Amino acid sequence: MGDHMDRIGEECGIFGICKPGAEGSYLATQTYIGLMALQHRGQEACGIAVGHNREISFHKNLGLVEEVFRGDVIDGLIGSMAVGHVQYSTSSSKKSKENAQPLVLNYAKGQLAICHNGNITNANELRREYELNGAIYQTTTDAEIIAYTIARHRIAAGSIEMAVFKAMKILRGSYSLVIMSPKKMVVARDPFGLRPLCFGMKADGSFVFASESCALDAVDAEFVRDVRPGEVIVVENGQMKEFTGHCGISPGRLCIFEYIYFARPDSIIHGQLVNDSRRIAGRLLAKKHPVDADIVFGLPDSGVPSAMGFAEESGLPYAEGFGKNRYVGRTFIRPDQISREQTVRLKLNPLRKYVEGKRVVMVDDSIVRGTTTNIIIKLLREAGASEVHVRISSPPFLYPCYYGTDVPSFDQLISHKHSVDQVCKIIGADTLAYLDVEDLTDIAPDVRDTGFCSACFTGNYPVL
Repeated sequence: MGDHMDRIGEECGIFGICKPGAEGSYLATQTYIGLMALQHRGQEACGIAVGHNREISFHKNLGLVEEVFRGDVIDGLIGSMAVGHVQYSTSSSKKSKENAQPLVLNYAKGQLAICHNGNITNANELRREYELNGAIYQTTTDAEIIAYTIARHRIAAGSIEMAVFKAMKILRGSYSLVIMSPKKMVVARDPFGLRPLCFGMKADGSFVFASESCALDAVDAEFVRDVRPGEVIVVENGQMKEFTGHCGISPGRLCIFEYIYFARPDSIIHGQLVNDSRRIAGRLLAKKHPVDADIVFGLPDSGVPSAMGFAEESGLPYAEGFGKNRYVGRTFIRPDQISREQTVRLKLNPLRKYVEGKRVVMVDDSIVRGTTTNIIIKLLREAGASEVHVRISSPPFLYPCYYGTDVPSFDQLISHKHSVDQVCKIIGADTLAYLDVEDLTDIAPDVRDTGFCSACFTGNYPVL
């Protein structure tokens, strides 16, 4: 469902493009298109910054991309480099215009614009250290801690990339970064590669960087490769340089939930088509947790491919079980205005024709608190379903995430406090089964060059 009630949030999506000699607002327009393709990664705030004649100008605000960049706003963003950001704020980052990115700051070497996807686990420690040395903050974001760390080292370093190298030895946690200085664009990915980042080229010579390949497709850029864990790429005057090894070598640990829920199904991350991962998960569920039923359907949208995989493997017919209202966004509903059940009813409506009198298998990507799942099962029974069997294309959430995914604390995770049988009873299902932890890597058989982080399921954190 992707709403704010009972779903995991992903902190943001980032985009960057540079082309020497680019005129007018061409790159800002391309960035706008790229952010539209990444809108699923964050719907609370967005922004674009452009570099022109060693100066950076920007526009950002709360809201969706098409809301923030209405009218002729884009026309005023002129430059030969541009970076953009869409944000979903986690519990540690207050929702405000000031916290929207790109973060643009002035310091001794000029201006700097930064876009960040991830979460710095030692941010509080660094914030306190910098405060004791006189730092004054304008935001509550990790992006400002990263920017301050880079700016601090840039004073003595010979280049912006040297400052980034030094910062990467200090920062802990997850980060994919797109940074714009007066003359260069610098991208960096943390040594574990916890958050995705890729780059491509346009036929006109533009270099393009994005959280997902679907954004490259949107601007008609050819995918080149994923940015490697721990890698820094610098683009200056139409030339690209690649740097590795400056922060040691770590085994890649890409967030496995990118394949389960976060990423768009048409994105390819480290060689794996996301849609294929979800279908594989559905097939694994059908093999290991079969059920005697009449029909299979997926909860829109990320549950649909897994449901198709479940149907393919089980031989049960697949059908659309719900109509979805696609014109209700995250920002439309406030908890004090309308009940949780009314919100679910507004977004999802069971198709009685396919449900009534049927033993249904409902496939979804996850159960977090369980409250929304309970309401959905209630709606299915009201529509006449004789049995409701729930299959989840991820293991139970047992641990919070510290890397930019808004998995809540222990006390809000229903599976941390209850067994599978207890959760089944709480949500009102006839049966409940999850993807097995040992099957996680099997959902991404085409992945190259990286391992996975599954700490929210296993408690095995690669870095803290």
